[in-house]
Amino acid sequence: MRAPGKLAHRTTAVAAAATLLLTTGCQSIADAGQTIQPADLVNELASRLDQASALTYSADYQLVGGASARIVQAQNPQRTAYDYPGGKLIVSTDATTECDTATARPVCTLSTGPSPSTQPEPELFTDANDGGLIAPAVVIALLTATALDPAAVVAQNDTTIAGRHATCVRVSQVQTAAASRFDACVTTEGALGSFAGVVDGQAVEIAISRYSDTADETAFELPAGARSVDRRPGSA
Repeated sequence: MRAPGKLAHRTTAVAAAATLLLTTGCQSIADAGQTIQPADLVNELASRLDQASALTYSADYQLVGGASARIVQAQNPQRTAYDYPGGKLIVSTDATTECDTATARPVCTLSTGPSPSTQPEPELFTDANDGGLIAPAVVIALLTATALDPAAVVAQNDTTIAGRHATCVRVSQVQTAAASRFDACVTTEGALGSFAGVVDGQAVEIAISRYSDTADETAFELPAGARSVDRRPGSA
């Protein structure tokens, strides 16, 4: 499993007073009759993604080249599974489970899970990013960095993805994030609808192909035949 570090310079999602004038002419997400500053726009989308951690859903994504990936999230207890080419990541308060599925027998490494009140750190998703799947936590960090960058330019449009309304932003000239330009769409529910950009030198392009308001419980199972290595404190 690749050691995290490529995303170390990414600005994490933090609360900030967004008073930056990045560009003009964008419509408000909440009220189309009002204008909204782009910094507020990207902060609102970041907040929508963050609040979606309380949702239960299954989202299938189409990747470049015909590959596919999946994000499944459930509550009570809160847990999220990320399936992508070459790997699988399961994040819960009990453990963070990283699986390498590129070998004949998958190997899954368990480590301490994140606090239930916080988003996982973007560095956790380095392997998923390399596999073509960008996680909402990474997009939150990119949007937050955009809001804090006075050089950034943001344009908005609305679209429909897999039958779901989504608000989209086209971002460019960002100086303080892992991606200097990217497109991101967030559905009304708060799921990541699509993303296209180069993140830490890795081209990523995904779009929802199917969305359900239920969680497929099999997503939280280890790959068939996987060998597990438990590195949590106190494990045998």
